[in-house]
Amino acid sequence: MVIVAAACSGGGGSPAVAPSELRFDWRLPAGFPLPLTEPDNLQTPAKFALGRRLFYDRRLSANGTQACADCHQQSRAFSDGRPTAVGSTGQHHTRNAMTLTNAGYNASYTWDSTRVRSLEAQAIVPMFNTHPIELGVSGHEAEIVARFRGDAAMFRDAFPGERQPVSIRNIAKALASFERALISGHSPYDRLVYGGEENALSPSAWRGMRLFFTKRAGCSECHQGFNFSGESRYAGHSKTTPVLVRNGVTGGAFRVPTLRNIELTAPYMHDGSIATLDEVIERYVVARKLTLDAGERADLAEFLRSLTDKEFVSDARFGAP
Repeated sequence: MVIVAAACSGGGGSPAVAPSELRFDWRLPAGFPLPLTEPDNLQTPAKFALGRRLFYDRRLSANGTQACADCHQQSRAFSDGRPTAVGSTGQHHTRNAMTLTNAGYNASYTWDSTRVRSLEAQAIVPMFNTHPIELGVSGHEAEIVARFRGDAAMFRDAFPGERQPVSIRNIAKALASFERALISGHSPYDRLVYGGEENALSPSAWRGMRLFFTKRAGCSECHQGFNFSGESRYAGHSKTTPVLVRNGVTGGAFRVPTLRNIELTAPYMHDGSIATLDEVIERYVVARKLTLDAGERADLAEFLRSLTDKEFVSDARFGAP
């Protein structure tokens, strides 16, 4: 079924939908709002299909060794399992590869800046970064565009009417269209809250959920709303100001990432310095001087595991074409 509107958790009302977007089947989970698209990059099936192809294509890196999917693996909720990412030339980054779970709802991108405000702008970052090199596109733009001229039919379908549809700009737009559709909302928690399945959570996860939303634990002070993250934006609710938050564990101020599928995205924190979910909880308990006993910590971890969406990490729509 093609979704034309959706209920927005946390208010905002029913969003208006541009006629040209009605062609795309978002398959929104119950309770999820419609992602906000950029005015010059409305969502279409053709853009999604092209973006999916490009996401898994190593020709997008200058040396032909790395695709977006190498650092964002579906089985790991589109993260990579490394403490910090490694670029196409073997350079190690200083940041952990952040999950793309529900990336289309983010108000900003990258760990420690609020300047990148769209998926289109974010797609340019790994292409052109030089310190460290990621895909290494800088200086090789013409060569990389030439590699994709054989796929001109897909580009024409995605960007009809353009004289030269194969371009770096349109590659970024197509990648954004694929990533914007990476929507996860079928976890046990969602089956409980939006589906009314009271047995979706274990007794331990139930206790952990109650604890998560208390002031004593304080988790929901930062990880808020339907996406368990910092500021979110979506159709009908786009005027949001992204902020960075001091986590008190590793130091520095960072964007609050989603907790959805967190069981699958170890190691944790901006630098991948914490190996397990249980250790993350322990570190926060110590740093924030929380009075949580061992049983409560275990319950909290069990609740966080209830945010794992197995359908998302096995959905063929998001896998390699």
